[in-house]
Amino acid sequence: MGRYDVVVFDNDGVLVDSEPISNRVLAEYLTELGHPTTFEESVRDYMGAAVHRIHDLVLERSGRRLPDDFDETFHSRVFAAFRRELSAVGGVHEVLAKLDADGVPYCVASSGSHERIRVALGRTGLAVHFGEGRIFSAQDVGRGKPAPDLFLLAAEKMGVRPDRCAVVEDSPLGVRAALAAGMDVYGFTSMTPREKLVGATAHFSRMEELPALLS
Repeated sequence: MGRYDVVVFDNDGVLVDSEPISNRVLAEYLTELGHPTTFEESVRDYMGAAVHRIHDLVLERSGRRLPDDFDETFHSRVFAAFRRELSAVGGVHEVLAKLDADGVPYCVASSGSHERIRVALGRTGLAVHFGEGRIFSAQDVGRGKPAPDLFLLAAEKMGVRPDRCAVVEDSPLGVRAALAAGMDVYGFTSMTPREKLVGATAHFSRMEELPALLS
């Protein structure tokens, strides 16, 4: 595993199987607010993005702002669904255990809020792998993905150069952010077609394939 000093994981869709849940909730809520949105459109437009992108696109397309309590209501609905339905991505516990055994540090850098990340990791039993100083959120930077800021912050806080980081991502916005940060990025195609993860160093569809790609 000597190619990289740190492995940086996205959270939603990479560590936890949250994308089907959160995009379903988002599509339902936007439709309820008078902005008809299908599940497929939610995945296309918002997967991997910070919540401010939802506000920006809705305003751009409709000329109307979302309600002031949109973020709070959306997150409360997502958290409620997480507590009922969320599970870890298959094989990810084993991947993290191998990184631990090989002495390779890792962290999570997510477009989600700190609360969302912690709820997800706690619900799936993954929280034990991510202690203090190993969780980074778009809340920590001025611009979320596809800007490189979040990944650059993670590298800085983990004490490594960006070119010594491997990022694991499943969204086009995340791949763009990692490339802009000067990092290798491995595209997880469990939910996203590989042709949408343009520029990825490699693609994989099962988490069990990742350790060999990183070595």
